[in-house]
Amino acid sequence: MVLKQHSSPAPTASLLSTLDYDVAIAGAGIVGLTLACALKDSGLRIALIEAKPRETGLKQHRAYAITLMSGRIFQGLGVWQDILPSITPFCQIRLADSYDPAVVNLHPTDLGTDLGTDLGKDELGYVGEHCVLVQALLNALKDAETITWLCPAELVKAEYGTDAVDLILSIAGEPQPIRTRLLVAADGSRSPIRQHAGIGTHGWQYWQSCVTAVIRPEKPHENIAREHFWASGPFASLPLPGNRYQIVMTAPHAEAKKWVEVEESEFLAELDRRYQGQLGKLELVSDRALFPVKLMQSDRYTRSRLALVGDAAHCCHPVGGQGLNLGIRDVAALAEILRSAHERGEDIGDEQVLRHYERWRKLENLMILGFTDVLDRVFSNSWLPIVTVRRVGLRVMRIARPLKFLALRLMTGLSGREPELARR
Repeated sequence: MVLKQHSSPAPTASLLSTLDYDVAIAGAGIVGLTLACALKDSGLRIALIEAKPRETGLKQHRAYAITLMSGRIFQGLGVWQDILPSITPFCQIRLADSYDPAVVNLHPTDLGTDLGTDLGKDELGYVGEHCVLVQALLNALKDAETITWLCPAELVKAEYGTDAVDLILSIAGEPQPIRTRLLVAADGSRSPIRQHAGIGTHGWQYWQSCVTAVIRPEKPHENIAREHFWASGPFASLPLPGNRYQIVMTAPHAEAKKWVEVEESEFLAELDRRYQGQLGKLELVSDRALFPVKLMQSDRYTRSRLALVGDAAHCCHPVGGQGLNLGIRDVAALAEILRSAHERGEDIGDEQVLRHYERWRKLENLMILGFTDVLDRVFSNSWLPIVTVRRVGLRVMRIARPLKFLALRLMTGLSGREPELARR
């Protein structure tokens, strides 16, 4: 991809009339599709640019934790009724440190009663598979007249002008130019759009990788989400329909690679050791996958005619299941800013307009990035003073309701500014 900065003359009526779209979204994953849903009835003309066939997302079964805030946003979009029957709510979060008996159990009552919505009265979050979320979002966009799919299409060139972005797409090997007022990068953590726009990042690769798999325990999972901390790294178990668990095992690179390559029986024996036999016989019902983890924060989320969302703007450690949820909150905030600007007759691609989005989301995301980083470093540690402090902390947390409340506010996405979508 070659992205160029280009200066063009001041906008004129004839020039603006040649625009094909108001917003071009590069990337039609969950984050990009959610933004399209949030803008479909705004009066803005939206283009969805995706390199892979539209149905690709329906073949992916990786599962994600979905926070209460993300659930509210999906409810505001009108897709929650399609998602909820095919995902699992969890009514308890269980925190444990290695073999220490001081287990902390978090319940909806620890969040208080003044939630302003039914979401959160009986659950603390949800677990949904990628294909389920994508299907609901695709259904919501099916008859949207303001949405144009450019798929499969590769973005090969972008020139940023003062009033528009000129894009060159490759569709079936043929170049196709389009013009848009705003380009939104939802193209992942290695975002070519971000890189070629000259937006730098700060962060680091962790010394750990994650192993993911789906298992079926003999005993019922009872809708309990587990975050078990070991010296090698966090070990999360997310309940899925059909009495399945999506596991995310974090370990140093070499160890994580080993757990992907060992015989299935040895892998299941390790899981049973970590569960201390509490779930009975375990069955592996998916392939094991391995991916490295990193922390990344973009130096800026916007520039004239460009906005970054989701992993293109930031990445965090998977402990706590916050990654996808940050992206969903990004697009809810961006959609609110764009809709308001459009209703006031403002230029939605103007840098001053887009800075409202950056000021809203950048600091909030940084807080979560810091929270997950500290959590991983403190609990992925066998140094005795730190082990002592964290185990004392867990014991205090068992009886201190304010600590449970604060932790759950972060984990459920209820801290920070609430987007208008979440109040519908």
